[in-house]
Parts: sequence; C-alpha cells; structure tokens
Amino acid sequence: MTPREGGGGGGGGGGVVGLVAYAALAVVALRVVLSYKSVAHAVRRMWRWADEWAQAYQYYEVPRFGGGGGEGVENPLFRKAAAYVAALPSLEDADAACVLSSACKTNDFSLQLGPGHTAHDAFLGARLAWTNAGPAGDGGGGRERLVLRVRRHDRTRVLRPYLQHVESVADEMELRRRELRLYANTGGDGAPSPKWTSAPFTHPATLETVAMDPELKARVRADLESFLKGRAYYHRLGRAWRRSYLLYGPSGTGKSTFAAAMARFLGYDVYDIDMSRGGCDDLRALLLETTPRSLILVEDLDRYLRGGGDGETSAARTSRMLSFMDGLSSCCGEERVMVFTMSGDKDGVDPAILRPGRLDVHIHFTMCDFEGFKTLASNYLGLKDHKLYPQVEEGFHAAGARLSPAELGEIMLANRGSPSRALRTVINALQHVAPAPAPPQQQPRASSASRPPPRLTARWSGHLDEASAADASAANQSPGGGGGGGFGKDAPMREFKKLYGLIKIRSRKDGGVVPVDDTASANGRGSDVSADKDR
Repeated sequence: MTPREGGGGGGGGGGVVGLVAYAALAVVALRVVLSYKSVAHAVRRMWRWADEWAQAYQYYEVPRFGGGGGEGVENPLFRKAAAYVAALPSLEDADAACVLSSACKTNDFSLQLGPGHTAHDAFLGARLAWTNAGPAGDGGGGRERLVLRVRRHDRTRVLRPYLQHVESVADEMELRRRELRLYANTGGDGAPSPKWTSAPFTHPATLETVAMDPELKARVRADLESFLKGRAYYHRLGRAWRRSYLLYGPSGTGKSTFAAAMARFLGYDVYDIDMSRGGCDDLRALLLETTPRSLILVEDLDRYLRGGGDGETSAARTSRMLSFMDGLSSCCGEERVMVFTMSGDKDGVDPAILRPGRLDVHIHFTMCDFEGFKTLASNYLGLKDHKLYPQVEEGFHAAGARLSPAELGEIMLANRGSPSRALRTVINALQHVAPAPAPPQQQPRASSASRPPPRLTARWSGHLDEASAADASAANQSPGGGGGGGFGKDAPMREFKKLYGLIKIRSRKDGGVVPVDDTASANGRGSDVSADKDR
C-alpha cells in the first residue's frame, strides 16, 4: 500500500465518523424539540439544585416510633404527616412514589412517598420539603422516619404554624375517610337512659346526584361549606357552632334524600330521632348522647307538634321542642347540623319555632313541574330532548305541578328500557290527575291560613326563603312568613298586583279601604292578632 492510498483510507474513515456524529446530533436536536417539557423539567431541577446548594437548611426528623410514649409507641405526628404528604399535589411530580389500592373500595388508588425521595410544599411564602428517609441502614439506625427540611431563616416563622396546619389537614382527611354511621334511638319506657343503636350509613345520595335547581343547590353547598370553615367565626361571635335547616313540602319531593346528601357532603354521622318511640319525652337527654360532627334529623315535625293520642297537648310538645332546639343543652357540643322536615306548609306552626336561631334556613320542596321533569328524565333516561316533550309540557300546563318527583322517578325507573314508553306513561298519569285548583278571585282577607300561598320564582325542586330586613314585605307574603334564613328570590310582581286587586274589591264592598296587617300575616295568625291588640 502506498502512502497516498493509506491517507485516502484515513480520510474516508474520518468522513464516516463525522457523518455519524452529525446524525447523533440531529437525533438529539430532534429529541429536544419533541420533548421540550423534559428539557424544561431538567432545567428546573438544575436551578433548584443550585438554589438548594446556596441555601442553609434546618432538618427536623419525625420518627415513626418513640417519643413521650416510649420506644414501642407510634408517634401520632408521623401518621398525620404521612397522610398529609400523600395528599400533596407535588407528590405526582416526585422522582418516585408508591401506588397503593384500597382494600375496601375498588378503583381507589393513593400515592405514598417512595423511600429516599422528596416531595415539596409551600406554606406562608416559605418552601419546605419532606423526605422519606426509610428504615434501611442508611445512617438512621434502621428507624422509619420522615425528614422535614426548612430554610434556616424561615424556621422560626413557619415551623410551628406549619406543623399545626399538617395536623389539622390530616385530621380533616381522616374524618372524611372514616365510615359514616346511622344512629337510631331505641330507648323505651322505663329505660334508664336514652340508647342509640348504629349501623353503617350507606345511603348513596350526594349533592351531585340530587335532582334540584342548580342555583339552589349551589347556594346550599356554599352555605354548608362556610359552616364547615366557620369555627373561629362562630367562636368570635360567641355562638354555638351549629346550623339548622327546615325542609318542608309535600311527601315524595325528596326531603329525606336531600338530608342524606347533606350528611354525606359534610362527612357527618346521622342521628335519626324517631319521635314516635317511647323515651322521647326528654329530647335534651337524647341530644346529650350525640357526638360532634353529626347531623341530627327530626322528621315530620309538624305531625309531632299537632299532638297525638297519648293525651299530650300541642302546647306541651311545642314547649319541649323549643327547649330542644336552642336551650342550653343544645350547646353541649359543637359542629352539629340539625335538620327538620315537615310534610306540609308552615302556616300551622308556631312562629317561635320557625324563627332564625332555631331554624336558620328554610328550603321549600315543591311538586314537580316541566323543568323538574326534564332534569329527572336526564338523570333516569339520559334524555336531553324527545319528540314527546311538547305533549309532556302540555300535560304539565293543564294539570299543574301535581306529580311528585318520587312518582315520576318510579315511572321512569320501571320503564328505563324504553324512554318513549316512559314518556307516554307520564303523559297518561298527567291526564288522570286532578287539575290544580284555581286561586279564589274575590275571597276576603280573613287570615293568612285561608289564603293560598303565592308561588315564588325559584324553579323546582325548592326555594330558600327570604328573611332579610330589606325584603321584609316579600317575606311576609311567602308561605309561613315566620322567617328562616335564606337566599331566596322575591315574589313576582303579579302576586302583589293580585293582592292589591283583592284589597280594592274588599274596599268597594265595605265602603272604605281595608288596612293590611302585615305583622299579623308574618306571624301566621291572620286578623286574630289585630283583634287582640285592639282589645
């Protein structure tokens, strides 16, 4: 081989190596372009590493065992910190995480921090990090522990508030994950003390699945959320941390289901007080046996207040219920929600029971109209529209809101395999119900109980009554104007025009203008109150 030939071979080999190098660079460049998120992540990690290297940190170990209870006793802070770290959003971005499934629920997965890896958190403007040091022989003596890292200049400001935040969040998660219980009173005559028996509370109703006007549902949800977060606010006001609701309306409109949905949303146990059982003569003793974070349910309040065949008068029952609602015994525990239901309207109930403080929020559950029917059809049959909808709407306009959501739900459930058959059955049912009675046109204003209550503008399946001072005149015209907190809407203008027409008709008959006693109407006692005052 001549020198020229050898040199030519070397030049050819160098060209091949250069070509391979250029191809590799092109692949890397293509990789960078196609996975710019990975590059950005790598850049962030490099910046974080440089920042951490330049900072001074303080490290706090949270061992699983040891402490004041001895070497074999588990540290409560470790369990709460592990639950808190498992719920951190940054855990999904950690280098490694353990995926666990629940033994009680299917498709219920959770993450835990992997050994030797870190999850980041932020609190009060400070950056913190949790590291799972693990039980291996890594210099920690084989102890399982979590290590909290805080910047040295932030440790005095955030360490104690942050640990308190970790404990409170972990306690809240534990309470929400626990199994809810349903308690029923079983104490009978001769029993030494009230007794409760319990069973798992498995009612599937949730606020998401309850068929209700979306605006009304959102307001109730916001009210419940503000109550859950209101411990400091209630304490600052000097009030017991509890809230009460009245759910009233005809049977089958979903009051009990809504109470179950409230309990599941709050994560509270349910204490269902059966007023027909013996031993209910001392309601305060029953209340003292309940626990915090509970929903206390009393159904058919109006039926109980009317009295029964046991010889007890309505006045005695009303007095007992007033003491139960807001006496000193009702403040024996905190974080309670009391729910009362009634199957009728509020006209025959003592206004002292209906006032805010005893019944804070009044929610009226009405019979189903066409808008409510469409919501049920969407839930039960998956229908957004149908060719039979015009006939269904015509049936509702002719018969009025005379079918309950429970009746319509049963029709759709029985015919869920054929939406057309279900709609025809609804049309047939509407044709066989009695039409809604027309309101009297020239009936004198004798008492609020004899006048049919005007319909407010809220859509099915309910409305929250208005009780603000600015809207007192509208509240006096609402059903049972005795009060109740709320977020409801004003009565429509046509109701005021109708009332004005009735007053003019009465004035023509009597030769003068009839004074309207709004105070008596608000108290639910009609003109009798005015007569008493005149005496």
